[in-house]
Amino acid sequence: MARTKPTADARERILEAADRLFYRDGVRATGVDTVIAAAGVAKMTLYAHFKSKDELIAAYLRHRSEHVCTWFASAVVRYAEQSGDWLDAIFAALKEWFHTPDFRGCAFINATAELPDPSHPGRTAIDEHARRFTAAVADALKKAGVNDAATVATAVTMLIDGAIVAAARDGASDSADQAFGVTRTLLQRV
Repeated sequence: MARTKPTADARERILEAADRLFYRDGVRATGVDTVIAAAGVAKMTLYAHFKSKDELIAAYLRHRSEHVCTWFASAVVRYAEQSGDWLDAIFAALKEWFHTPDFRGCAFINATAELPDPSHPGRTAIDEHARRFTAAVADALKKAGVNDAATVATAVTMLIDGAIVAAARDGASDSADQAFGVTRTLLQRV
């Protein structure tokens, strides 16, 4: 019997289903059977690609990180080309994201709360994402002419994390604008 979908496609369907479900409902609240049903694969297929739910969670977080960082970098470039202001572009991109209909906060902040064990494989993926996202912020800050952009990016990323939490808690709030204002104040003192 011929396969209708290649093996790699099954892995991608599993990751896409996990991405939707884990982001919407949480990594702990979403069972493997729910992911299997949404992906349209057999349980054996899921476990052929991911040895455990913990491994699936880590793969989901890496998958999401790739998409988030790619989207963020391109959105920042798009806004910077429109406004000519790289600093403004960082927060304009965030504001755009906060107003998307499926915005549920940061998948990585959410997963951190759900995965208290620092040895969980998902925590490694979270740490990798934090470094990658901070590097993207540092790149934009450098283009904005900020001295010591890598150091400043750590503080700005903390402000961004707070803005994300506030936007998730309060709905599409003005938290991106507030974080932008605090960042401008910070940069005047650096």
